[in-house]
Amino acid sequence: MAPLSQASAQAIARLRAYVPPPAAYTSLPLSRRAAVLILLFADRRGELKVVLTMRASTLKSYPGQAALPGGKADFISETPFQTARREAYEEIGLPNDDSKVPPPFRVEHICQLPTNLAKTELGVRPCVAFLHSDGDAGNGDTDVEKSLIPRLDAKEVAAVFTAPFHNFLMLKDEVPSGETESSDDDNRSEWYKGQWIDWYESKWRMHNFHVPIAGQTVTKPKKKSTDQGAVADQLEKLKRYRVFGMTARILVDAARLAYNQEPEFEHNSHWGDEDLIRKLQKIGRLSPIRKPDDELTREDLLRASKI
Repeated sequence: MAPLSQASAQAIARLRAYVPPPAAYTSLPLSRRAAVLILLFADRRGELKVVLTMRASTLKSYPGQAALPGGKADFISETPFQTARREAYEEIGLPNDDSKVPPPFRVEHICQLPTNLAKTELGVRPCVAFLHSDGDAGNGDTDVEKSLIPRLDAKEVAAVFTAPFHNFLMLKDEVPSGETESSDDDNRSEWYKGQWIDWYESKWRMHNFHVPIAGQTVTKPKKKSTDQGAVADQLEKLKRYRVFGMTARILVDAARLAYNQEPEFEHNSHWGDEDLIRKLQKIGRLSPIRKPDDELTREDLLRASKI
């Protein structure tokens, strides 16, 4: 693995130094807690990339969509990082025991970001980690994309892929450092599309990123279920994977923090949903008993906005 570029090293340093505000997550009942893993690593140019998945159609939440590895907490004592790492092991085969991560790789837990609220009334805590590739272990190739990503097993998802982290602040595909634009680069503008939507009493920016997969290793399930295979077969026809919704918003906010830079596109300025979570709790929402059809309504948000 190449040394981190100056911009990447500064981004990791900012994330290490970040101290999140008091989290509403700790006041949520177990049934409302979830966490996702923002797993960063350096590519051969020293630029940061992030690991993403395409969810299988069998999964209960957000089937067939791009997502960060993660899921619901199992125990009230489980920390967000423990939840995110456990789910990453179950979904993509990344060992949650650091001693079992194949050398020369190791995972550093960096920081947690403000809690986001899913429309299914789950508090989702993003956990940022960095995948080191220590070249002094004598294990040959330390390129994460060539020697670790292919080892992962998409056990509960349809695919594992990667995306350039800084690009989540840009309107177009970025041209890698040291390369020049070619006449075939007209489709760089396919990277981002966004629009403002009315989410009850407020405006929300809906981000849609389209990640090019040409030239990268996309890890598929070693043993496919019928539903995993169906999604994987559909993915074979795509040149780009769409990343949108809460996953896109989390990645935009993480990149804003890491690079100390605002996006080229319009966006919501606040970080996470800590205040909204606390207001909803005050009106009796987000209770321990979680029903399968739980979803925030206009009335809930109107009441919360008046607090």
